[in-house]
Amino acid sequence: MHIMEGFLPPIWAAFWFALALPVVAYGVHRIRRLVAEDRQLLPLLAVSGAFIFVLSSLKLPSVTGSSSHPTGTGAGAVLFGPSVTSVLATIVLVYQALFLAHGGFTTLGANVFSMGIAGPAVGYGVYRCCRGLGIGTCPAVFATAVAADLATYLVTSAQLALAFPATTGGVLTSLVTFGGIFALTQVPLAVIEGLVITLVFRYIVTLRGDVLERLDGLRREAPSP
Repeated sequence: MHIMEGFLPPIWAAFWFALALPVVAYGVHRIRRLVAEDRQLLPLLAVSGAFIFVLSSLKLPSVTGSSSHPTGTGAGAVLFGPSVTSVLATIVLVYQALFLAHGGFTTLGANVFSMGIAGPAVGYGVYRCCRGLGIGTCPAVFATAVAADLATYLVTSAQLALAFPATTGGVLTSLVTFGGIFALTQVPLAVIEGLVITLVFRYIVTLRGDVLERLDGLRREAPSP
């Protein structure tokens, strides 16, 4: 859910930047630490970032000033946690704003917060809960991807509602309006994304299961996310 360039009032654009920057900074620290401990994770980081780029570039017109699309952040959340995924999403969003006119630089903080922080954080929480309940890896990954996608769309709806409250009913009415319009395209997209990410994750496990085991080990040794 990319909010287009210049669409948010300056005060809200600055607010979302202020929330997103500390998380992205911590994510950079986490990436440096992971790579220092195991440089074989670099290809997996690159693949996760490329996956976010490809899926989030497939946009459909939705609410005025924004769009519906898969996010691709579920896989990154499962593999590396939300803070690292926020960095990958930031890189993708900067590239898309610069070369594809998808999103923008004044709205970068809002887009990073919704797609790169809130979505992966919810998805990661869902994944940990699923694994704690003994749910299998593939169903857990599917639930993670769907949750990350839907959380992103809900946060974007809230961002638009806060910036543009309805004359009658205020923020809540705007939230219902924006969320309802988004849901027409976003709910089926979330299910499709869940299926795609699950298939890709199964392929990664088959191809490089050893790397995933090392990631689990590093995650246990370091604070999450």
